[in-house]
Amino acid sequence: MERRDRPMTTTTRPRETELWSTATRLFRQRGYHATSMQDLAEALGMNRGSLYHYIASKDDLLWSILNRTFDLLDERVVEILRADAPPLDRLSRAIHAHLRVAADHADELSLIQIELRSLPAERRADLIHRRDAYEAHWRRAIADGVATGELRDLDVRLAGIGILSVCNWFTQWYRPGGELGVDEIADAFVALFLHGMEARG
Repeated sequence: MERRDRPMTTTTRPRETELWSTATRLFRQRGYHATSMQDLAEALGMNRGSLYHYIASKDDLLWSILNRTFDLLDERVVEILRADAPPLDRLSRAIHAHLRVAADHADELSLIQIELRSLPAERRADLIHRRDAYEAHWRRAIADGVATGELRDLDVRLAGIGILSVCNWFTQWYRPGGELGVDEIADAFVALFLHGMEARG
């Protein structure tokens, strides 16, 4: 799939890493539009003008954060969904992988849900294309499970919406150090969704 205006993958300088981390946190806490370049500069202990050594605009910063998050999902989850393995195994491992990304990068995944709409139309459309492609990999794995008889005959689109809605909302309530760890929650989701969709008899 074509990806327009994608930032190049280069070695990241420490100050850039700090900038992305701080921007991600502030965008989630305050909202993208409510966070000014001055807010970012003050949080980083920098002059506002110094930010432009690293980014061209606040829009470019959000764009970069969201693109990098989709790259992470492609690397850690899509590779599992596309693997040469039984569909149920792929889906189970993908749920675990998605929740691990969500636990480690909760702010970034939350921004996909709440701030993607803040981008200009062309860039927003490009990232919606990436989001839709990601969701399609889940539907394809579910459809494969139906085709092989591992899963019962069901509405593949609704099943995909259900799984991803719950996995994405995980970022809103999960707290590290809570009663259940990420893998335990993932196991519970697998039992709830995949075992509930399994073909019987």
